[in-house]
Amino acid sequence: MRWIDRIPKWWLVAIAVYLAGAPFVPEPHLVEKWRMLTEGSLSKPIDIFDFFLHNAPMVVLAIRLWRDAQRRREGNN
Repeated sequence: MRWIDRIPKWWLVAIAVYLAGAPFVPEPHLVEKWRMLTEGSLSKPIDIFDFFLHNAPMVVLAIRLWRDAQRRREGNN
């Protein structure tokens, strides 16, 4: 997982924010796909792929932040 540590944090944040909101009009895909998931209508392969595509940068960012916090905590002990 060292490859995640080499990606600049600002870059991960920028990509996560962009893909979370894209396309911005009329409704972000992420909002649409989460709504479809909760309604049970997320069944087409392209919609499932799109759901993972728009969530992936946020997952990578969360892993990076968690690893940074772990490293900080281990450094303080």
